[in-house]
Formats: sequence, structure tokens, C-alpha cells
Amino acid sequence: MNQNQPHFYRGRFSVAPMLDWTTRHCRYFHRQFSRHALLYTEMVTAPAIIHAKYDHLEFDPAENPVALQLGGSDPEQLQHCAKLAEQRGYTEINLNVGCPSDRVQNGMFGACLMAKADLVAECVEKMQAEVEIPVTVKTRIGIDNLDSYQFLCDFIQKVHSKGCNEFIVHARKAWLSGLSPKENREIPPLDYNRVYQLKRDFPQLSISINGGIKTIEEMTAHLQYVDGVMVGREAYQNPALLGQIDRALFDLNAPIVTPREAVEKMFPYIERQLSRGVHLNHIVRHMLGAFQNCKGARQWRRHLSENAHKTGAGIEILETALHFVEE
Repeated sequence: MNQNQPHFYRGRFSVAPMLDWTTRHCRYFHRQFSRHALLYTEMVTAPAIIHAKYDHLEFDPAENPVALQLGGSDPEQLQHCAKLAEQRGYTEINLNVGCPSDRVQNGMFGACLMAKADLVAECVEKMQAEVEIPVTVKTRIGIDNLDSYQFLCDFIQKVHSKGCNEFIVHARKAWLSGLSPKENREIPPLDYNRVYQLKRDFPQLSISINGGIKTIEEMTAHLQYVDGVMVGREAYQNPALLGQIDRALFDLNAPIVTPREAVEKMFPYIERQLSRGVHLNHIVRHMLGAFQNCKGARQWRRHLSENAHKTGAGIEILETALHFVEE
């Protein structure tokens, strides 16, 4: 039970790693809403970090705490990348054992690794030996027909035996053939009770739950049984939710941050990025949902969508769009 965890447990609330969504600009925006949320990078493959011509590890220290999610299954590559990430200031290394896409399976990482617990354990051991920051694993409750509770327990036990003490569990199994990644987020049924049982059977581990969580009330309910909650699409599509997190889950005296406040706090960052040649739309595409359910939200989205991509677009686009919304 999470009563034994300090109230500010690092992973008590986190925003899930989401490909093409949780970029550094997105994370900087999310940080304006919450001081305490643990933010995750998109999954970055170890070969990409090692061989790419541009810097996959770039981030602003103001985004912290940020976890780097790695994809891969080569222990030496992962060890090397974990060391680089620690040197760059990330607060956690997370190994992806949950992504079900075909492209990921072909590269031997993601959910297919659930069937190779010994290899995952070796990867964790290598990374853990190289860094001081936590090495965690994000996994599913099963894959294909390997979906018994005993299979899940055996996987957790093997990986834990090599030094992993924190697991984020997406409470759905993954079908590795026949379902798209989108369908794998929606079709396999959620089984929250299985994750709760995991925490009861492994009380010494930190277990966070992921999958289909949308409201503060749901988060609070889950935290009666597990140590942390991870929210994905809802946090991205309705980031105003993040403005309530610090008060609801960490500090009763924390302010509730409004979408307008978060947007205005982005202005200096946006100015800096524009001066470095970043296009405005690369940043504001992550801000379109800021005023979901507010009067004027549609006009806000439309103005940004129609103007942020234009040559020379600057802060004035956001200032104009703000006139359309009432909170």
C-alpha cells in the first residue's frame, strides 16, 4: 500500500511517453502546469542515440524531473545510452517493454521483450551497474497468449532480481499480431485488479498503473492500491488537468495553474526557441488542447492551426488566440 511511500514519491504522478507527442516542447509546456509531475520522453531507441546525426537527448533542465524512455535489447548499447542520459541530467532511465508495433518488434524491443525476461533482466543489470539514477521498466500485463498472472509475476520477479525496483504497468495485454498500436491501447480489456494484486504480492516494489485513466478522482482511487499513476492521452489532449495535479496529489497548498497562466509562462521559452530557428508550430501544436471545455477553445485551436506555420510567426499569434478564450 502506498501509505508507506513519502507523499512526494517521484513517480506518484507521471505523463506517459508518447511517440511524436511528448517532445521537449510538449514537456516544457506540461511543466508550466505542474512542478511535481514526472515527465517522460518519447521512446528513443538506443541505436538512434548512438548513430543519429542529431542530438536525441537534448532537453531543457527546467523540464526536470524527466525520465528518458529507451527502446532496445542490446545490453551494452543500453548501458552506454543510460550513462549518456545520466550525464545529461535525466532523473530516470525507463526501458520500454510495452510498445506493440510491428516496427518495434522487428527491432527486438517493446512488448515482445516480455517473452524474454532473462534478456530484459540483463539489460536492466547492465544499466543499473552504470548509473546512480533509477532504472525502471514499463510493461504490459501480458502478450498474446502469455497472459496468465503467473507469467506476469515470473517476469517481474526475474527483472527485479537484477536490480529493478520500479515498474509501470499498462493494465492491458498486448496483441503482437492482428492489432495496430492504436487498437492495442483500446481493444484489450483493462484489468486494474491484476496490477493491484501485483502490488500486494510484491509490496517491496514501486508499482505504477497506466491505461485509460482520465480524472483526478480515478487517480486518487488507484493510489489506494498502487504507488503511482501514469496518464497518457488525457494529459496531452486536456493539459489543464495537469494544473490540478500538484494540489490534488502532492501539496494541498500548491496553486491550481490555469491554462492561460501556463500559456503566458511559455512566452519567454518560445521567444528563445524562435531565436534559435525553431518554427512556432513545432511548439504550439502541443498547446492546442490547452482550453478544452472552455468557451472559445475552437477559435483558439483554429487560429493557432491556421497561423502558427506561417513564415515569421511569433508570439503575437498566441496573444491574438488568447483573446478568443474565456476560462
